[in-house]
Amino acid sequence: MITWTDDAALLTTRPFGETSVIIEVFSEAHGRSAGVVKGGTSRKIAPHLQPGAQLSVTWKARLDEHLGSFTVEPLRSRAAMAMADRLSLSGLNAVCALLSLVLPEKEAHPALFTRTVNLLDLLGQSEVWPLAYLRWEETLLTDLGFGLDLSTCAVTGATDDLIYVSPKSGRAVSAAGAGDWADRMLPLPPVLAGEGDATGAEIAKALGTTGYFIEHHLLRSLGDRTMPPARARLVDLIKRQSD
Repeated sequence: MITWTDDAALLTTRPFGETSVIIEVFSEAHGRSAGVVKGGTSRKIAPHLQPGAQLSVTWKARLDEHLGSFTVEPLRSRAAMAMADRLSLSGLNAVCALLSLVLPEKEAHPALFTRTVNLLDLLGQSEVWPLAYLRWEETLLTDLGFGLDLSTCAVTGATDDLIYVSPKSGRAVSAAGAGDWADRMLPLPPVLAGEGDATGAEIAKALGTTGYFIEHHLLRSLGDRTMPPARARLVDLIKRQSD
């Protein structure tokens, strides 16, 4: 019997039989994992199995490749924070959907886990959450091998006037370096580089650039996968914050 215990954030829950559920979690040392929670539809357990909940989970199976079963202990509920406003609920849905879609199974990503827990703890704080979400997407790309390099121009090596991102390499490009290729570049809003005002409009523009790399690089590397609709709803809400 294989057994491990870890802290985890709950990503998804789906019915399994009459009284059980299958949950998918993102845990600190074991990455994205799934398992059956027996009695998961009961009044005692079901309220704790909400997306975003922080749990202590123990996974057991005869073989590592088996689905296995979970026993869960609630550590922190984020349901109230998620229901605080539309932005929080949409943000939680986007985070959980993306992690469920892109994380390799049973592969640890401790830096991304820490960033995810910190982001989820900010739910309900609409003043800081959109910028924190942008930084989370940057971490997601970096941790899964598609990080952006915004330090110097990919063409000239310059460190100033960086206003584009190459859609192929993910590197910054200056106005001079882009030349006749400027119309094929992605925008590099100052907020994406850690500068300028973090308005809703600027963050939404930056998310357009990170979203391009999630969709055209990360998701394509995983086969025929498409961006979760929850993310588009989130970006729209962030943009409307400044309208």
